[in-house]
Amino acid sequence: MKEGEDYYFNDDGLMVFTEAYHLKRGYCCKNKCKHCPWGFGKQKNKKPEKDK
Repeated sequence: MKEGEDYYFNDDGLMVFTEAYHLKRGYCCKNKCKHCPWGFGKQKNKKPEKDK
């Protein structure tokens, strides 16, 4: 793994995997990763309800 390409450290000192790393790995771990290229855990846009 290469720092800056596959991961970086956030302001709290935690390692964060990049989208490039996830794509190299080739599958979703379903941990709601910040840079998940498969969108797991991302909120889906809901249509606003119309006034009755």
